[in-house]
Amino acid sequence: MTIRLVIADDHPVVLDGLANLFAHERDFEVVARARNGDEALQAIRQCAPDVLVLDLRMPGKDGVAVLREMKRIGLVAKVVLLTAMENEDVLDAIKLGVCGVVMKDMALRLLVECVRIVHGGGRWIEKSAANRAVDQLLRRESGIRTMAKNLTPRETQIARMVADGMPSKHVAGRLAITEGTAKLHLHHIYSKLNLRGRVALMRGALRASNAGKSSQH
Repeated sequence: MTIRLVIADDHPVVLDGLANLFAHERDFEVVARARNGDEALQAIRQCAPDVLVLDLRMPGKDGVAVLREMKRIGLVAKVVLLTAMENEDVLDAIKLGVCGVVMKDMALRLLVECVRIVHGGGRWIEKSAANRAVDQLLRRESGIRTMAKNLTPRETQIARMVADGMPSKHVAGRLAITEGTAKLHLHHIYSKLNLRGRVALMRGALRASNAGKSSQH
């Protein structure tokens, strides 16, 4: 039985590598390639694949946005998430029904095995990805709560996303606001917290979390 795939990644070299990987397996057929979230959704509509291999970070609609849109409009395909990130987006993806998560730094043969297992009705969630995502989420959340006493609820929400490494464009898309509005909120956040930028926010959240742990001992 042939497993029909749509593969989605915004890096052409990665996309070509994935296509070549599955081309050497007799039981796979790549029916479409997508370079962004919109192309991925269109490919699922047109090709009705068995499995979608989906990159987490893509321009426009990211992987989580694609999953939400699939759920909203009723597009059906089993999904394997391919990611270099270890953050709450992985958790969001699992909550939205992803059955497989493979880190990009893992051996490619594991991706092939993961897709076969997911197609057969199983689950393959890299423990390192899930565990580290949970740990990072809890640490950052603790730090943001400590830092956010002077922030509005919306500013706190944006601070969480930025501390997780999410670009302003993705923040805007997730919250249905303009990128300019997102950047204005960030300006206010940095000003209130006396920070120079997003890197300082990420580091500050972890420092605040560590300080909170130290004070408990």
